[in-house]
Amino acid sequence: MKEVVHLRQVRSFVRRQARFTLGQKRALSELWPIYGLELNEEPLDYTKIFGRKAPLVLEIGFGMGNSLLTLAKTNPDRDYIGIEVHSPGVACLMRNLAEQELSNVRIFKTDAHDVLEKSIADASLSEVLLFFPDPWPKKRHQKRRIVQSKFIELVRQKLIAGGVFHLATDWQDYAEQMLNLLEASVGFTNSSGKGNFAARPESRPLTKFEARGQKLGHGVWDLLFVKDPD
Repeated sequence: MKEVVHLRQVRSFVRRQARFTLGQKRALSELWPIYGLELNEEPLDYTKIFGRKAPLVLEIGFGMGNSLLTLAKTNPDRDYIGIEVHSPGVACLMRNLAEQELSNVRIFKTDAHDVLEKSIADASLSEVLLFFPDPWPKKRHQKRRIVQSKFIELVRQKLIAGGVFHLATDWQDYAEQMLNLLEASVGFTNSSGKGNFAARPESRPLTKFEARGQKLGHGVWDLLFVKDPD
């Protein structure tokens, strides 16, 4: 009998060594039971988690959580799930959520592929946000870029009809790769017209990193793709 070989999934991230402040350590310990979500084999019951039924937005790789915090604060009628593997960033966001008494955010601290496959129900997300993912600029590492054909299809499955996949990057070659892959994918329409990037939406919070890049003349490319009706 031929031996079955299970190939390890190529990860789109590297877990950086966490350097915690005392406050971050305390936040991660005390606030995880309030804001944290654990991966399991069944899709989440959103109504049970948030205590209501509302449009649900998923942000993948929220970093230190500044954009997600702003979105949650300015859109109290929406619920948000964030995914981030960097523990200090998770702790920082939870502490800020608690200080501002925001209850419309929950957090996964694990791989986005696993969350999408196991914990997110099909046709349940209004938006998926992917802002400034790791560009893996070296050519030999680009297979680690999270935006690949299989990932795009996974996102499409989780969006409702008319739901939006919003991406942004400050690496032009990654932006062009994203555009080409999305336009080649079945079930998405470029909201800005074929071959075009989107103007920066006012709904996307401006980060300090991006503002600094703008002053230096760095470009940022936004893509907004809408899921077609099934």
